[in-house]
Amino acid sequence: MSNLRFYSAEKLRIGATVKLSDNAAMHATRALRLTVGDTINLFNGDGFDYACELVSVKKSEVLAKIAASHSIENESPLSITLLQGISSGDRMDFTIQKAVELGVTIIQPISNERSVVKLTAERAQKRLEHWQNVVISACEQCGRATIPSVLAPVNLSVWLASNQQNGATRILLNPLGAKRLAELPTTLQNIQLLIGSEGGLSAAEIALAITHGFQSVILGPRILRTETAALTAISAMQILWGDF
Repeated sequence: MSNLRFYSAEKLRIGATVKLSDNAAMHATRALRLTVGDTINLFNGDGFDYACELVSVKKSEVLAKIAASHSIENESPLSITLLQGISSGDRMDFTIQKAVELGVTIIQPISNERSVVKLTAERAQKRLEHWQNVVISACEQCGRATIPSVLAPVNLSVWLASNQQNGATRILLNPLGAKRLAELPTTLQNIQLLIGSEGGLSAAEIALAITHGFQSVILGPRILRTETAALTAISAMQILWGDF
């Protein structure tokens, strides 16, 4: 079976003929040089991969017929919500891409006091759409058939005020943290991980988060960049409690 995977927003079923999105069609024909008779996999986030054969390849459209489907069982046993301070440049894209590869379930972009990036409502919507596309591309590459959600950016204090703990283990990264990950319970499943943007969280934000049930955790003796901290923490969690 081909391991070339493309996202489709369509409802997929065996026997149906599906038109590939413009981006997928361009990549399939121009970059991969696929033609009629070649096989690919489609996914739409329902947990299945759909094996397809290309039945029409034209400049204006590419059609694929679905021949079979199979369930993808590669989701982490951990449900990790990444509360990521919005970082500048390509850092945010990189963090989101790699977090998806590492098994994160939900990504909540957070605006905090030291955030360099300030988003208007219009820019926030555009970034949200862009970040969700980053997630989809990461799923295409890593084989996930369940697509993590990127939620609308929100200020940290607003998020804390509007989200109950509901049994989740809440962890914030702090270079002056009192605990290490290995000191936490060994049966964790539902985790909310809070990481500041460049410059980290302010003392006031850390204090506020702690009043809402977050535990202050340190990742070793060295100060990590925001994107390094996120990926290091998620990897460590997968080693300690997940599927690594």
